[in-house]
Amino acid sequence: MSGPASLLRGRRLLLLAALATAVLIAVVALGGLGGSTVYYLTPTEARARGIAVGATARLGGLVESGTLVYEPTSRDLRFVITDGVTRVTVSGRGAPPGLLREGAGAVVEGAFAEDGTFRATQVIAKHDEVYVPPSPGATPARGRP
Repeated sequence: MSGPASLLRGRRLLLLAALATAVLIAVVALGGLGGSTVYYLTPTEARARGIAVGATARLGGLVESGTLVYEPTSRDLRFVITDGVTRVTVSGRGAPPGLLREGAGAVVEGAFAEDGTFRATQVIAKHDEVYVPPSPGATPARGRP
């Protein structure tokens, strides 16, 4: 059986194998991304969903200007995170991440307390993806967030 039918069958098998390979690559790639993706709720979404006190959640938003306070002696960290509509006071322990600053994005993981504050067990500072190289001859600034 060598002829047009055999050639057609060979092409179909090749196409099927290529399709199966593409699907396998997509599954592996998406599976790998799943572990690095951080899902979070905005403060407004968290309030609308009625997240229970003590239930672990992630909130994301902007650190409100004038609210970031860190006490090095007690290692207490406190700030307000907002999505522009709802404000949530966040408290935690430990030094703030180097990129955490007022007006910048942050994601916090933890749970709501009875008093409505969010007790963070982890604070992740988000950064913008805009890179601006220094002007020719200029020295890049160091230590500035």
